[in-house]
Amino acid sequence: MLKIIEAGAAGAFRAETPALQRNNDVEAAVDRILKDIQERGDAALLEYTARFDGAVLESSAVTKEEMDEAWEAVEPEFRAILEEAAEHIRRFHQNQVKEGFRFQPEEGIILGQKVIPLASAGLYIPGGTACYPSSVLMNAIPPKLAGVQNLVLATPPGKDGKVPAVILCAARIAGVDNIYKMGGAQAIGALAFGTETVPKVDKIVGPGNMYVATAKRRVFGVVDIDMIAGPSEILVLADGTCNPKYVAADLLSQAEHDAMSSAVLITDSRALAEAVQQELEVQLAALPREAIARKAIENNSFALLVNDLEEGVEYANQVAPEHLEICTDDPWPLLEKVRNAGSVFLGKNAPEALGDYWAGPNHVLPTSGTARFSSPLSVDDFVKRTSFTYYSREALKKSAKSIETFAEREGLSAHARSVTVRFAEEE
Repeated sequence: MLKIIEAGAAGAFRAETPALQRNNDVEAAVDRILKDIQERGDAALLEYTARFDGAVLESSAVTKEEMDEAWEAVEPEFRAILEEAAEHIRRFHQNQVKEGFRFQPEEGIILGQKVIPLASAGLYIPGGTACYPSSVLMNAIPPKLAGVQNLVLATPPGKDGKVPAVILCAARIAGVDNIYKMGGAQAIGALAFGTETVPKVDKIVGPGNMYVATAKRRVFGVVDIDMIAGPSEILVLADGTCNPKYVAADLLSQAEHDAMSSAVLITDSRALAEAVQQELEVQLAALPREAIARKAIENNSFALLVNDLEEGVEYANQVAPEHLEICTDDPWPLLEKVRNAGSVFLGKNAPEALGDYWAGPNHVLPTSGTARFSSPLSVDDFVKRTSFTYYSREALKKSAKSIETFAEREGLSAHARSVTVRFAEEE
């Protein structure tokens, strides 16, 4: 049953989540796999695929024939849904595309910045019991809008050596360039270091289990990564006018992900908290993933009673949730007070699932309190910025003495000379 606590008794909101803790056994196993991929390339990759996925492959690459077969295997109605969702995601992320700038602060000086897309990126999509075409769309569309030329998707095959048709269908819609049947730490290693057939990429994004997350952490620096994600989270900020059935359903939308997920209700209404508590029991009993969701509700979730919702927003900012719902008739004033949240859903008709599949903002979000300092996946994650500087001789001469003084003050005489040498003959 969902715990109900008073704000004054809330205590610390967050301890370290297990997903972010280090596991020595996992790290040792990942290190061995990464080293093996570096040394033996495709041979090691195919061996791990046979060992962990039960699929014996001659090549990890997905062929055009497999792509065509998958396209035809997905019913046209669902293809149309995927295409419309993709269009919503493009529509939102198109607003993130930025150009560089160039300006002339004074005569003889030109300064600016170039925005350059990464040459390549790798997208990891989990397999096994999971099949999330929405993750393909969310992770693949921003880099294509950024201008990434080679977007590589890695996903583990089933024992039959195939990738789920909906994953391949979503990849085609999103514009993925190459797809490989590989999973786990070995896939991260192949993307980071390259093999005979898998190209080395500049950045790796996408969700995964503890082995994938550990491998991403290990290869960071060789390549860039998006984030190390923890369990799913939702925080619902609701007043007494909310329908408890809606609130309970929204809490369970995240609780069903994982037993380590958290679902928090913050409200100024004890009556609502108690009604939600009862409604959760009703809805849990009808949920196919009841066992998972119940553990999340009983172990990691609670309802917090506050004096008013402005106080509730301050608690929400402490939690820095992955998903924040503001379920009031007029959510806009409270939105102004939100400082820490991955994605915010406003009003009584914006359940979190709207963001998972349809609205357009990215569902790859910071978890475990990292929304205090990080952001959702975006076009910005797939570009780099290079500044440039031009000075005419006259402009440099004007500043030479100041630069010389600055450099000498720091004890870097060669820095100073690199400027003064250009005017030595004039003295």
